[in-house]
Parts: sequence; structure tokens; C-alpha cells
Amino acid sequence: MLKLHDIFFRKFLVLFVSIFLTLGIIFYFWIRDICIDETRRDLVHNIDILSLQIQKLEEIDNLTKMVKNKIGLRVTIIANNGKVLGESDQIFETMDNHLNRAEVRIAKTEAYGSIIRYSHTLEKELLYVAKKYFINQEPYYIRMARDVEIVNQRFFYLALKIALLFLFFMALAFHIALKISKEVQDETKGILAFLKQLSKENKAMKIESFYSQEFNNITKLLTFISKQLSKKNLKKSKYTAKLKLSNRQKDDIISAISHEFKNPIAVISGYTQTLREEKALSPQMKKKFLAKIASNTDKLTDMIDRLRLSIKLEEGKQALLFSPCKLHTLSQEIIEDLMATYKNRSIEIQAEDITLNVDSTILAIAISNLIENALKYSEDKILVKIDTKGLSVIDKGIGLHAEEINKITDKFYRVSSNSWNNSLGLGLSLVKNILSIHDFSLEITSTENEGSEFKIIYGVKTTP
Repeated sequence: MLKLHDIFFRKFLVLFVSIFLTLGIIFYFWIRDICIDETRRDLVHNIDILSLQIQKLEEIDNLTKMVKNKIGLRVTIIANNGKVLGESDQIFETMDNHLNRAEVRIAKTEAYGSIIRYSHTLEKELLYVAKKYFINQEPYYIRMARDVEIVNQRFFYLALKIALLFLFFMALAFHIALKISKEVQDETKGILAFLKQLSKENKAMKIESFYSQEFNNITKLLTFISKQLSKKNLKKSKYTAKLKLSNRQKDDIISAISHEFKNPIAVISGYTQTLREEKALSPQMKKKFLAKIASNTDKLTDMIDRLRLSIKLEEGKQALLFSPCKLHTLSQEIIEDLMATYKNRSIEIQAEDITLNVDSTILAIAISNLIENALKYSEDKILVKIDTKGLSVIDKGIGLHAEEINKITDKFYRVSSNSWNNSLGLGLSLVKNILSIHDFSLEITSTENEGSEFKIIYGVKTTP
């Protein structure tokens, strides 16, 4: 593949040769005609001058020879009847009648007669010009001739000068065009370097060219393309990061499910195997084992239900039923259910009469999660406080580290440093999603080894 510079050089060379040959042929005939016409006019002018010097017919022959010596032209004086009266290059008495010479015949009817023909007398080609004059009221013809070889020499020198001048201007044009080609090559190199850099880097870049309108438009378009590619690469990076996050979350799901399901399944498997193998177990022991199996089955079911609910809430597929609900009554029912499990614990409720427009079924799940977490991670009394600003669950348990507070509500996030068990990593994430669809928010205040407060802040739409 040739470079732009080489292509330009070859095309310019072909164009130069074509122009030179074409113009050379045209100039050859044109300049030759110019030289012949100029020589013809010189001969006519010399004839006019000679005609003024002729005084006597007896001196004509001497006059022709004198002109020959001075300006090197063949001169012939011819009478009206064709008889030669004077000749510069031969004895005129021995010459033939010239009445039928072509130049003389033409001069009879035209201003002058002219022709290029071979001279048998001088044995060379001559340019003849003849013109009629009157001497003593008698018509005569004065004829002058120039050697065509001399005309050709003049033509050659003139053509050479024009050719050299043409070559000079073509060389100048070539130099200018070569300079322009170099500048264009530099511009294209800059664009090529920009494209190479663009292919390696993902950031938006800028290129400018003020060499010509075309290059300016090209660089503007390349800058625009660079910005568009940068945006696409940014979107691609975000999408890739999102895919990585999604894959990591899937791994977290599998890991969390594997971790959380492992213990209940192991318990169920162990008790089931014992029941199958130990035939001599007492009815009371079998009943106890079956209760354990049922309890762990309920635990698995609860975890699956939480996972399904979390996914439905995130995808907006969970059907909602909003209706007026008294928070005190709802919280009291939740506490009564939890007390059946945590029989030796104390939960105090301080509640104002607050009614909100909510989906009481799923809101109960959120409140239950918060109270159960407080029961799990503290041994003192739990306080549930309801007022016009929000619903708070306050405990004096192990608390959370400051860095963990903003992460604890993330899906599948588990705190291990302080023995937190975020129930498959879904508990507080599920609470956050339930509160979000109610236009509520969750505010967490916690100090390690002192306790925590999880406060549900009412939304504008549901505020009493």
C-alpha cells in the first residue's frame, strides 16, 4: 500500500508529463507559425525599405548584392514580364523567367505573396516574400527570401526559452504542491496518531485542525466520536461493574443460603436418621425429635419466604393492600407473638394513638424483624416507642460499630465481628424495602457494647 505522499508524487509526475507533451505539441506548431509570421513581416518591412532606395534600374543588381552583404537576405528584382533585373546570389542574366513563381503570382492580386519552397538555385529551402512596386510608373516585383534553417534556429531558441520557463513554473508548482502534500501528510499523521491513541484509551480526547475546512470538520467529528465512545465505554464499564456485582450477589446468595440452610438441614437430617435407626425410642423422645424437625422446617420455610418477599419487593411484583392501621394495636400483636418464643424476656411499649395508611401485613414483618433483632442481641428489657415522629425499637445490647451502620441494611450483608446474624443477610434489607414502599425510612443509632435504636421515620404520604 503506497503512502499518500508517494501517490501524490506519481500522479503529479504523470500529470506533468501529460501536460508537457500536450503543450509541447501545441507550442511546437504555434511557436513555429509565430516565427514564420515574424520572419515574413520582417521581409515585407525590408522590401518596403529597399523600394525607397531604388532610384535607377541600372543600379538594381548592385543594390541587391549590397543588401545581401548587410542583412544576409536573398534579393531578386523582377520585371512585370517576369524577367529578372537583379539577383543577389546569381548572375541575373542567366536566370529563367520568374513570372510563374508562386510568390510572384500571389503578389499580382494580393498585398504581397509568400511561400516556403525549395530553391534549386541555392539548393535549400527558403521563405519567399514578393511585393509589387511601381518605378517610373512601371510595375516591378521585389522579392526577398530567408533561409528556413535560420528560421528554424530562431524557432528552436524561442521554443527552448519557453520550455525552460514552463519547466521553471512546473517545478515551482511541484514544490508548492509537494509542500502542501507534506502538510496534508502531517495532518493525516496527527489524525492517525489520534485514532491509535483512541483505540488504546477509554477516555474522551480532543483533536483540532485549522489547516482546511475539511480537516477541521474531520477533527470535530473525531472529537465527537471520541466523546461518544467514552460515554459508551463508561456505560459498558458501569454495566460490567453491575454484572460483576450481580454475580457477586448471586455468589453471596448461594453462600448465604448454603450457610443458613446448613444447620437446619443438618438438624432435620440428624433427627430423621435417629428416628429411622433407633426403633426402641420412647414415644416422648420421638415427639421431642419430631418437634425439633418441625421447628427447623419452619425456620427453612421462613427463610425461603423472606427471600421470595425480598425479591418481589425489589421487582415491584408484591401485591399491596393499604388501609388505616393503628400502630399500637399492630405492635402489641407482634410482641404477643414474639413472647411465645422469647418467654423469659421483657418488652415494654410506650405508644401514642397513631393511625397510618399502610399494608399492615408486610409492615408487621418489618416491625417484627426489628424487635426480634433487639431480642437476639440484648439481654435487657426492649423498649418499643411510638409517637407522631416515628416508631423506635431500643435495646441495650452489643451494638454496632460505626462503620457497619451504613452497610447493615445492604442485601446479603452479614456482620461477623460482633456476632450479628442478619438472618440470611436479608433481615434489615427486607425491612428497608418494606419501609421504602411505604415512603418510610430507617434511622439507626448504635454504640458498641451500649445498645442500638432502630427508628422508623414516617413518610409524608402516610403521616397522620
